[in-house]
Amino acid sequence: MIRSVLLGTGSALPRNCVTNSELEERVDTSDAWIQERTGIRQRYLAGEGETTGTLAIDAAKAALEVAGLKGEDIGLIIVATATPDQTFPAVATSVQHALGANGGIAFDVQAVCSGFLYALTTADSLLRTGAAKRALVIGAETFSRILDWEDRTTCVLFGDGAGAVVLEASEADDARGILGSKLHADGQHQELLYVDGGPSTTGTVGKLRMKGREVFRHAVVNLADVLNEVLDEAGVSSSQIDWIVPHQANRRILDATAKKLGLPSEKVVVTVDKHANTSAASVPLALDTAIKDGRIKKGDLVMLEAMGGGFAWGASLIRI
Repeated sequence: MIRSVLLGTGSALPRNCVTNSELEERVDTSDAWIQERTGIRQRYLAGEGETTGTLAIDAAKAALEVAGLKGEDIGLIIVATATPDQTFPAVATSVQHALGANGGIAFDVQAVCSGFLYALTTADSLLRTGAAKRALVIGAETFSRILDWEDRTTCVLFGDGAGAVVLEASEADDARGILGSKLHADGQHQELLYVDGGPSTTGTVGKLRMKGREVFRHAVVNLADVLNEVLDEAGVSSSQIDWIVPHQANRRILDATAKKLGLPSEKVVVTVDKHANTSAASVPLALDTAIKDGRIKKGDLVMLEAMGGGFAWGASLIRI
């Protein structure tokens, strides 16, 4: 059986780290209010010369270094982002050119916060059909550029960053690789989390709008359901999971999802306090953080999950 095996991870953050206390000087909010409701203590915001593309390139280079590969070794690049540098071409083509990987497959996926799961599942499918031997899957965002800084209920929640993974199609029999994935979407809830602009409607980028309480309710139910779907597909129980690496939207969502699955909070990788919500970048950022600090080790069974605007949500089970 051909599986997509993880060879390396990498990440990149903007230079500017902004704490809650610093935000108090800019927004009508407080450190206590933000931490109590979200668990966020700081976030990184892109500055001059930093874009979704530059962050994606840096994360990709870091992942390739860990994998011991060069750009020309990669035949497929998928970038998950809702904040591309340009309407077109795809950010993935900029990454491809910067890495010297020209000539392979390169495109973007837009599924907002669940974008990395959509991109990962797409890459897995292409690798298993032989379309490419190795893939770079990147989640990269600069959400700070679509925030309404007058809306204190949303602007404090998000940050910028990028995370990347290198995958390789392998016939290894040690059960490593992506063991199962499930994706879903339900467009009837678009008005709960969206951006009020676009090329074909307003001709502007627009700003993010969200009804947080309703999103929270849907997130806990949908994520628990999709995690159980993936467990059933892979034929494993929740007790066998070593780590959950969730989309880092809100600490309360992370805790509620773990509780619904009957998993201890100690098995949940949490980086929302350091990075805030980085949309499509949050899962690969958290994965890279937990691998780098030694929590996640080779052989561990890891569940990745996310839900975001659309609504779109999904999960993937991977043996590291």
